[in-house]
Amino acid sequence: MLGKTYLTRQASLLMKFARTTSDSELSAKLISKAADLKAQADPMPDRDQGLQAPDVTSNVDPTTS
Repeated sequence: MLGKTYLTRQASLLMKFARTTSDSELSAKLISKAADLKAQADPMPDRDQGLQAPDVTSNVDPTTS
């Protein structure tokens, strides 16, 4: 699954390309795709949450080893 950061960055790039093109039809398509990506990213949490290792505590006394 793609993360919010990735989707937001892609939407931003599409908007940048839309502003630089002189083709109004292409610009409209790029803006539409950027809006789709933003709509996918909005409900996601602000930070991408990957797998995290659980906190581990050792029950072994290092002085007895």
